[in-house]
Amino acid sequence: MKRIAPLAALAVFAAAAHAAPETYTVDNSHTFPYFTYSHFGFSSQTHRFDKTSGTVTLDRAAKTGEVEIVIDAKSVSTGHALFNDHIQAEDFFDTARHPAITFKSNAMKFQGDQPASVTGELTIKGVTRPVTLAITHFKCMPHPIRKVNACGANASTALKRSDFNMGKYAPGVSDEVTLVIAIEAYKEAPAAH
Repeated sequence: MKRIAPLAALAVFAAAAHAAPETYTVDNSHTFPYFTYSHFGFSSQTHRFDKTSGTVTLDRAAKTGEVEIVIDAKSVSTGHALFNDHIQAEDFFDTARHPAITFKSNAMKFQGDQPASVTGELTIKGVTRPVTLAITHFKCMPHPIRKVNACGANASTALKRSDFNMGKYAPGVSDEVTLVIAIEAYKEAPAAH
């Protein structure tokens, strides 16, 4: 009987250690935030951001997680330098005063053992609004080239640009915008003790 208690305690400790949260660092070279909107009904336009940083923390056993993303608004890429300048101006992103777009989660929902959505606060142009990103794809596995654990996901949300003081030309240029974040991240090495 005396041996069972230490063994049980060891098993509980091992399970807790195995279920510890894991933190992943965003890989900027494979993370692709982009937004799509209707341009006067002529076509759907898509523009991307080229610089993104942040972390994702997952505890898949506890079915919880945290996400912090920072998008460099000055890295917006439309395919044309003049239009890049146009949407960085005061009527739109106003990157001179608000160079970063941020998302900080406050809840993550799982479906089975996979994250299905993440809710948090999105800040654009100094305005913060609650949003829920639906996770449409998720995968974790050892990266075949870098030989470290990696996770990737696609997540999207619909928002109104007028909610962020960016409503110029609406409704001709649609107020409704779809924001998609395709993200890849690598597991951080544990801190040395």
